[in-house]
Amino acid sequence: MKLLVLGGSRFVGRHIVQAALQAGDEVTVFNRGQSGTNLFADVKQLIGDRRSDLSALASGQWDAVIDTCGYLPGEVRASTAALAGRVQRYVFISTISVYASFAAPNHEGSPLGQTETPDTTTVDATTYGPLKALCEQAVTDAFGDAALIIRPGLVVGPHDPTQRFTYWPARVERASDFDPILAPGAPEDPIQCIDVRDLAAFTLYALRTGASGAFNAASSPGQFSIGELLASCAAATSRQPRFVWADAQALDEHGIAAWTDMPVWAAPEGDTAGLALTDTSRAQAAGIGIRPLLQTVLDTLQWLHSLPPAERAITKAGLSAEREAAVLAAAGFE
Repeated sequence: MKLLVLGGSRFVGRHIVQAALQAGDEVTVFNRGQSGTNLFADVKQLIGDRRSDLSALASGQWDAVIDTCGYLPGEVRASTAALAGRVQRYVFISTISVYASFAAPNHEGSPLGQTETPDTTTVDATTYGPLKALCEQAVTDAFGDAALIIRPGLVVGPHDPTQRFTYWPARVERASDFDPILAPGAPEDPIQCIDVRDLAAFTLYALRTGASGAFNAASSPGQFSIGELLASCAAATSRQPRFVWADAQALDEHGIAAWTDMPVWAAPEGDTAGLALTDTSRAQAAGIGIRPLLQTVLDTLQWLHSLPPAERAITKAGLSAEREAAVLAAAGFE
């Protein structure tokens, strides 16, 4: 296929480009040229800014465009208009955050979130999902049945800039045997995620097979648990830490937030009871593949070890060592 990738230099876009090249596709990327410009020798680079300068997209034809970096509906409407008549398919990488509520499991037909400020340019925890939903609508309005919407759950694996999943293997690797590590909830609590390479493979496979409409792209409900993740981290690092499990109430009493302080996990109750149980049966029927957690942990660690020490030491998610130690001490686990 002849593909145009909007983005293509970081995380999801990077892995999609790599998978497409490995499949023999001809790939052009459009981005600001500020990072990853030398990643792929066989890729044509178009420089521009989807917020202000789409002139580089004024000519050219492609079988499909894969939009990996659309966050504002106005930007997405501009790109669909700029490419009208010159791409056959439009693939939009969205998010399961588009859903209005996570108190119960969602499927592709569940209500989507809404915002009272659709023209805002502020993307934050409140606006991210509803704005992505409006972006989806812009793509569907422009391309109809030629639109393919991928809604990933938590995307994990090598080159993840958020460090959410990365926190756990890195934390376990730092531990000595029998050291206490604060762990959220209970070992059987479900988590849901997708390795970025599985996301890339499914996106391209769904495109090649003519799939259209929306797909929740993540592990199956109940396939993974937080206990399995931490056990995989211990196995991958040959460590034997002592996991100190704290339920949602105990974490809240110490000011520990799910998802940010305790990445990957959300309490399987209340407003987040359905978050890790999103229905992925449509993607399963369409051929999605999900690799074992242990493989993702091993490959994430290998990538981490390849980083310069100063970059590896940067903490973007999870608890600092000092804060974790304080909570463990307060709970009597020193």
